[in-house]
Amino acid sequence: MKSIVTALGLLVLALCAVRQVRAEEAPRDGVFIHISHGTDDPHRLLMALNMANIMADEHDVLVYFDIKAVDVVLKDSKDVSFSHFPASKAQIAALTKKKVTLMVCPGCLKAAGKSKADIAEGMRIADKGVFFSFTKGRILTLDY
Repeated sequence: MKSIVTALGLLVLALCAVRQVRAEEAPRDGVFIHISHGTDDPHRLLMALNMANIMADEHDVLVYFDIKAVDVVLKDSKDVSFSHFPASKAQIAALTKKKVTLMVCPGCLKAAGKSKADIAEGMRIADKGVFFSFTKGRILTLDY
């Protein structure tokens, strides 16, 4: 009887170990954050950047700036602030430090009369291939 209890105990331990290994091997899910507002709607902009910073602690994150958001990713962009949120430049710097992918729409840059040479450090021109490869897990999209 003692050997059966020991065998069952070992089986339970083995199953727990297998479950732990599978959990560790599971790919991280990704969060795609689409920001289409900039200085025209500071609340929306800073909330999106704040969510990116929060999510980047546990998930792969890609932030995509287009339409009006182009005005905050330029070298000469003003530092946007609103309410209790950290300012835009501080949040973008934190995202860069966390190695979050920050991409800007090339068509929107062109529409704004700007080019790749005008974008701030840490920003990249959007590449559609990266949209599907920045994470190995599922992708959640947040749109601001």
